[in-house]
Amino acid sequence: MKKLLLAGAVALFGLSNAQIAQGTAYISGSVGYSQEESNNGDLKKENFNVLPTVGYFVGTNLAVGLGIGYQTEKNTATTTTTFLNTTVVNENVTKKPAFVVAPFVRKYWTLSDKLFVFGQLAVPMQFGKTEVEANSVATTGSTVVTNSTSTEAKYTKIGVTVKPGLDYFLNKNWSIEATIGEFGYSNFKPKDGDATNNYNFGLNLSSVTFGVKYVFAK
Repeated sequence: MKKLLLAGAVALFGLSNAQIAQGTAYISGSVGYSQEESNNGDLKKENFNVLPTVGYFVGTNLAVGLGIGYQTEKNTATTTTTFLNTTVVNENVTKKPAFVVAPFVRKYWTLSDKLFVFGQLAVPMQFGKTEVEANSVATTGSTVVTNSTSTEAKYTKIGVTVKPGLDYFLNKNWSIEATIGEFGYSNFKPKDGDATNNYNFGLNLSSVTFGVKYVFAK
């Protein structure tokens, strides 16, 4: 009976002696863009990010690495009001461009010859600025009056995140990885403002991310 249970466990989990050797290096990266509109287009949100990553296995199934990239967020809100014969259109645009640095440690556990599960601890850091532009156009008959103001404030955001994931090797050099959710903490500090803390605990299919990795196999 014990032998039968052991054989079933091996078949189910694909237990293997496959390991990622010390001295193995890899490169990967992610590029993302999203756009969301609501309220008949009066609210619009755009996000863009690019993060090349390099990793190095300092021990068997244990890697350290660094990601360096750029991200930006843009929110546009438009409102239109009419009073008597005057129509006023207000547009507020908020941009948050940032330089990103993300050192990490990743631990792998073997499921089969090609499939690994991993846990990643990272310290993402953002160095950016918040740009706010407010524009208004008031139209009364043939008379048009415009006003525009803008502000800019630098900020720093530092966090700690933990991500679980899976890594599947297509061959010795290429693999596809996926992370599911994120657990973490971040501190957002404007240059001339009060800091705010944020806690994130999510493990769901709506926050799955995929990536491709090239491994310099030994």
